[in-house]
Amino acid sequence: MSGKFWTGLRHFVLWDYRRGSWQYDVMVGLILAFIFLTPRQFFRDQPRPKSVTMLPAEHGASVFWIEADLLHDTSDAARLRSADQILQSQPSGKNRTIVRLEPILDAEQEVRGYMAYTRP
Repeated sequence: MSGKFWTGLRHFVLWDYRRGSWQYDVMVGLILAFIFLTPRQFFRDQPRPKSVTMLPAEHGASVFWIEADLLHDTSDAARLRSADQILQSQPSGKNRTIVRLEPILDAEQEVRGYMAYTRP
């Protein structure tokens, strides 16, 4: 009896069933059930919204963090204009003009985001 168990386990682990057999169909069904029925929270893989965040600043100026994905398709010349349009669409960025836009780089010199310095 235990020989059948180990043989069945070996076939299951090594995927040693012929295509079209009921064992093969059960294995495919289990895989599909895992894919479609496992909740997203199980893997802690949530989509992160693209965002603009207002940061604390001094001397009446405002600083905004702009995610790199929001500006990755724009050229260097049009980046300031695009950042200004994105900032104007935010409730906290109305009636502000971007004075300076600085890219923030990580250790591999890839752009992680932009710091937009504004004035009222």
